[in-house]
Amino acid sequence: MVFCDTEEEFDWSKPQNRDNRSTTHMKAMPAADRRLRDLGAHSIYLVDHPIATDPASIDILGPLQEAGACGIGTQLHPWVNPPFEEQVNRTNSFAGNLPPALERAKLTNLTETIERSFGRRPVMYRAGRYGVGANTAGILSDLGYEVDVSVRARFDYSDEKGPNFSAVKPIPYRIGGGSMLEVPLSSAYLGALHGLGPSFLPADRQGSDPARRARPVGAAQPGLADARGVPAPGGALPALERLLDDGRQIISISYHSPSIEPGHTPFVKTQSDLDVFYAWWEGILGLLARRGATAATIDDVVEAGRNATPLHA
Repeated sequence: MVFCDTEEEFDWSKPQNRDNRSTTHMKAMPAADRRLRDLGAHSIYLVDHPIATDPASIDILGPLQEAGACGIGTQLHPWVNPPFEEQVNRTNSFAGNLPPALERAKLTNLTETIERSFGRRPVMYRAGRYGVGANTAGILSDLGYEVDVSVRARFDYSDEKGPNFSAVKPIPYRIGGGSMLEVPLSSAYLGALHGLGPSFLPADRQGSDPARRARPVGAAQPGLADARGVPAPGGALPALERLLDDGRQIISISYHSPSIEPGHTPFVKTQSDLDVFYAWWEGILGLLARRGATAATIDDVVEAGRNATPLHA
């Protein structure tokens, strides 16, 4: 699965701001989508409120969805998504930290906005900044969602008062009382002792509750168990090879839509960076094709979740 976090432009070095709603980079999306499709991808656009209310973005993505060339899901950036009741700060940038009624109100607003803009009710969700919380699954289930892709396996955001996924493996599992499928973003431990993974963590940071297990993305033995997320430009090919060698049947890869135009993200600051970005995609999708992987749609994932109990990845 190729996910595009389809969102507004903002300065990554500054705090979140409600005024950041520009989506000018979307003019480059038709060419970007075509380029990735030519490489074998079927993009799943997880759109947030600035995208779902922008006529130009709707005119770009709507026809692609109708033609079956992409899927459209939901991504919640609470600081730019009404209703606006909370303070804009780091803690509240994780939607799962909001009061349950406010998280529900924002998700309801965004879900209905996407349905109006694109003609279909979304069934796949990603929390912006991977910010799921204790109430998220229940809210999503009530709104008719079937798949959540908010979990970033092996990563920890607790230093920012966000969720801790450090003990989560990149394997699908059920949430919401079994009514929904969680498909974590792929990641892998690399190195000679990759199989030990989180066991390198200090004893006081290994608990039975995944929400309490601390941060291990590179564990206590540098160079031996370096966990890298597939979405990061560096280290992706070795991580992908590890996932395939380990027999993972579902691989998810993600990027931010502003990266398709220079100057909007730390990953693509210049035209040279953009050339590297597309070369990276050629390498990733070429490797997947050689290993026999096929592009998955939202419907494919929903169907897998309905038919496989448990789902093995």
